[in-house]
Amino acid sequence: MRAFVLTGPGEHAVQEVPVPVADPGEVVVDVERAGVCGTDVEFFTGEMAYLHEGHSSYPMRPGHEWAGRVTEVGDGVDPSWLGRRVMGDTMIGDGTCRRCLRGRPHVCERRQEVGIRDGRPGALAERLAVPASSLHALPDAVDPVLGALVEPGGNALRAARAAGAGPGDRALVLGPGTIGLLTALFLRAAGAEVHLMGVTPDSLAFARSLGFEHTWTEHDLPDLPFDAVVDASNAPHLPALALDAVEPAGRLVYIGLAGTPSAVDTRTLALKDVTAVGVLSASPGLAATIEAYATGAVDPRPLVAAAVGLDQVGAVLAGRRPAGAGPGPKVHVDPRLP
Repeated sequence: MRAFVLTGPGEHAVQEVPVPVADPGEVVVDVERAGVCGTDVEFFTGEMAYLHEGHSSYPMRPGHEWAGRVTEVGDGVDPSWLGRRVMGDTMIGDGTCRRCLRGRPHVCERRQEVGIRDGRPGALAERLAVPASSLHALPDAVDPVLGALVEPGGNALRAARAAGAGPGDRALVLGPGTIGLLTALFLRAAGAEVHLMGVTPDSLAFARSLGFEHTWTEHDLPDLPFDAVVDASNAPHLPALALDAVEPAGRLVYIGLAGTPSAVDTRTLALKDVTAVGVLSASPGLAATIEAYATGAVDPRPLVAAAVGLDQVGAVLAGRRPAGAGPGPKVHVDPRLP
C-alpha cells in the first residue's frame, strides 16, 4: 500500500510499504480521512521533542487524527466491528500500570501513540492497524470529515470543560488555530461569552466568520474581567499573560505548547486564588466529542480548508497552502485522492 513516510528533517516520500495485518486484539482500518496537525509539522522540521528524547525516530509514518472503516479483525476481536465506521484513540496505555488501572492510560509511562511514538505507524496511509480497544464507533451523522476532527476536538472539549465557563461567564482563548477555535466552539456551546486573541488579521477574520465577534490582538486586548483563559498558543510568553488576564478565583487552562520553557509567577497564581489546569490528550473526551458533532451542538467543518492526497502532504507540512484552499486552519488527507 501507499504511505507517507518522513525519512529525516525536511525529507519525505510516498512509499510502497507492506499492508498491515490484524494481530490478535487488533483491527485493520481503511483510512478515509486523516488530519495534518502541528505535531506532524514538528516531526517534519525535526523539532519534535520525542525525537530528542528517544521516543520517536526516522523513518516514521505520522498521522493521528483519522477516520475510516474496519476491514479486518484479528483473533479475539468482536467480529461485529467489521464494516463499521470508526476513529481511534491516539494514546494506547499498557493496560497494567497504576495509571492505566486508575483510568488514565493517556499518561501511561509506557504508552504507545499512533503516528507519534515508535512502534505505531500513523494514518497518513491507505490502511492502519490499531488495537480494537482504542476504537470509537462513528454514527451516521459523523461523516469522515467530522470523524477526523474528533481527536483534536477531544482535546478542545477537555480544555473547554476545564475552563468551567458557562452562561454569564466570559472566556478568553489565546491562539485561534485549530485547537483554539475548537475550544471556542465548545465554550460557546456551553453558553459562555467567548473572546479570541490572535496575531494575524486573516486568522482573526476567520474567527469572526464563525460568529466570534470579540477578536483581539495582544496590543488591543481590552481590560475586561475574564472568568477563564485558555492558552492554546505556542508563544512562550502567553502563559504569563493568561495568568495576568484571568479574574481572581478564575480558571486557567494550558493546552498549547511552546518550543521553549515558559515562566509563570506562582505568587500571582496563589494571590489571585486561580485554578490552573494542564490538558494532554483527547482520550477522556472522545466519546463526548462524537456526541457533540452528531447532535450538531458543535460544527467544526468550516475549519477544514482542503483535502489533499498523500503526494501533497510534504508540501502541506512545509507550510504551502493547497490550491483553492479555504480560510480554515486544518488540512485533511484522503489517501484515495491522486
